[in-house]
Amino acid sequence: MLVRNARIILPDRIAESACVLIEGDRITRIFERGSEPSLKNNGVIDLSGLTLFPGFIDLHIHGAVGVDTMAAGSADLLRTADFLARHGVTSWLPTLVPAAVEQYQTAIQAITECLDHQRANGGGAQVYGVHYEGPFVNSEQCGALHREHFRSFESKKDLDQLPTIKTARALHMMTLAPEVKGGIDLIKELNQRGWITSIGHTRATVDVLDEARAAGARHMTHFMNAMTPLHHRAPGPVGWGLINDEVTCDVIADGLHVDPSVLKLIIRTKGCERVSLISDAIAATGEGDGEYRIWGETITVKDGRTQNARGNIAGSVITVLDAVRLLLSLKVPESDVAQMASTNPAQVLGIDGDRGTIEVGKRADLVALDEKLNVHTTIVGGRVIDY
Repeated sequence: MLVRNARIILPDRIAESACVLIEGDRITRIFERGSEPSLKNNGVIDLSGLTLFPGFIDLHIHGAVGVDTMAAGSADLLRTADFLARHGVTSWLPTLVPAAVEQYQTAIQAITECLDHQRANGGGAQVYGVHYEGPFVNSEQCGALHREHFRSFESKKDLDQLPTIKTARALHMMTLAPEVKGGIDLIKELNQRGWITSIGHTRATVDVLDEARAAGARHMTHFMNAMTPLHHRAPGPVGWGLINDEVTCDVIADGLHVDPSVLKLIIRTKGCERVSLISDAIAATGEGDGEYRIWGETITVKDGRTQNARGNIAGSVITVLDAVRLLLSLKVPESDVAQMASTNPAQVLGIDGDRGTIEVGKRADLVALDEKLNVHTTIVGGRVIDY
């Protein structure tokens, strides 16, 4: 397949009116203007007037189109994957909230079945593993999570109780608070098991956060949300995250979780190379305003803002595409936005050798946006998504 005549966001520049040759699920050639090949036997997709980004990667998403990852079957997850692909997302980590072990087991079974089905048959944005948001988090920074399911880490048995995906190369990520009992030992154990650790829902002091970094934690979940705010005499997680260059973070760029001016501050301070965009989307995403039964309670969506019965904001109803649109409206350069929506999430997951940029040898995960930033075409693993 030959994708031609697009503005292409490459890692080091924007190529005007360029072409991408795809063979199987891989990018095999990139042709600059004037060097387009004559390939009679290949399918050709003309993207004149469109901008081609690397496919977006969502590290943190609880559902969409009425599907909650805690209650979904594999068919439901596939429906969510189709929705995400239509919004430019090509890889995602279904994210689980603290719950009973039995709920975790059901959710992991569905995620495993969806992942296995997609590897064999394709279909929508690819599930790449699972993200456990908790249960080892601080009850004083619960956000929309339910405290009754929070835990401390006493021994390896506490981690063994969490079901895992047995399929090869499936990723496991966990958001945790390092200050909970056994938190530093938990980080060490997770790293030994090959999990990705992220700091969130936390009130940790700088000293504890330094211990967490030494133990292997290098990322922070929905930065500034569900963590103690910055104070000039108590920098806490926010101050610590801003000044530590070896620590990356992700943000919910919906304009509600973090004010747009603060988003610009985060990007200016951390650098676009250390910030990832996430949705933190819930099942109500794509369904409009209304009341929804999610996580055992009623969550109201009004004017794009979520709220639970306790008055807390409860996830978002955006996609990564919406975050991309917001940052571009703030005059963040396209190349920087592509890095935050695709490249950096791939690096956090350790899959940047396979995806996250438009380069020869990489997986052909691509999204073409028009001038109004609507998705025109999404390609996942070399397959064009049908709309």
